[in-house]
Amino acid sequence: MVNERTLIIVKPDALNRDLAGEAISRFERKGLKIVAMKMEHLPVYKLKEHYAHLAEKAFFEELIKYMSSIPSILMVLEGKEACKVARKLIGGTYGREAEPGTLRGDYSVSNQMNLVHASETPEIAEKEIKNFFAEKEIFEYNKTNFDWIYARDSKGEIV
Repeated sequence: MVNERTLIIVKPDALNRDLAGEAISRFERKGLKIVAMKMEHLPVYKLKEHYAHLAEKAFFEELIKYMSSIPSILMVLEGKEACKVARKLIGGTYGREAEPGTLRGDYSVSNQMNLVHASETPEIAEKEIKNFFAEKEIFEYNKTNFDWIYARDSKGEIV
């Protein structure tokens, strides 16, 4: 069973620049399964909780203002090593330094307006997902193409 999950936030700059579909399709094409998705105008209190680890940074208030300016698209993705895979797809935090071929490397030149957030680790993902999604908003279903995405070892375990 492929069950690692990650939170993805397609940020306001991606929506304003008509890049939301590009971001979502890259995750899909890579083979990650969308198990939850919604559009939400994120409230300031929730953003301050989400970005609490950056509260002492000079850009914190600007970040909250930007993230609460228009709606974002939130998703929960599932797959083997989902956090690692999603972060590799989006690239480094600073768009100017992100590798070409990644979302940020191809479409961002900023550290704040960098299109997408992805959870760093499975532990952080679990906390972030609970912060933005109710359990009833997350769906379980068979993704029929997983047999064409993941190989199995001799014990039937996904590798």
